[in-house]
Amino acid sequence: MTKSETSSGDRKRLSPEERRAMIIAGATAYFSEVGLEGNTRELSKRLGVTQSLIFNYFNTKTDLIEAVYRAVYLDRISPDWPALIGDRSRSIHDRTLTFYREYTHAIFSYEWMRIFMFSGLAGAELNRRYLEFVSGLLLRPLMEEVCLAAPGPEKPEMEDIWNLHGGIVYIGIRRYIYQVPCPEDSGPEIRAAVGRFLSAFDIPCQD
Repeated sequence: MTKSETSSGDRKRLSPEERRAMIIAGATAYFSEVGLEGNTRELSKRLGVTQSLIFNYFNTKTDLIEAVYRAVYLDRISPDWPALIGDRSRSIHDRTLTFYREYTHAIFSYEWMRIFMFSGLAGAELNRRYLEFVSGLLLRPLMEEVCLAAPGPEKPEMEDIWNLHGGIVYIGIRRYIYQVPCPEDSGPEIRAAVGRFLSAFDIPCQD
């Protein structure tokens, strides 16, 4: 049996759901390497399928990018995070630190960072939509909880939250975009960033 016959047989054994997932995974790897301007012809070659097969599942390249966006960005947002942020039985330090540990664990990957960078450079709407989504679902509620926990007159504004968020995300940018040496465990850096942020509003941090 030839290689092409083997590949064809393998594809026939995939269910439609598995085949669609395979295309999305391949597109994620491809776009993270070459950017969102990469074409479906080259993608089909890399996947070992025809362009027509790709377009059997996605009407346009835009539809495929939307599927990648959902898989890489939206599907990594835990449904538990809003409840975590709002859980006042826990200290705001514990909630903030736990959230960012889990969030960075979800997003610190080659694909997430590279596609986010390429999307920003291309002026695509993916970044704006994602940041608006994260802001409304997670960051604004976090700001409100910090405001409630701050004992003094100084209260954080959204710009302060974005500075914290951006600084923590930058740990991943250094690792996956600039590819500079970084500690394998980003936990201490995250703890330090959260501590500095909360101390600016006189909120004590746990050991």
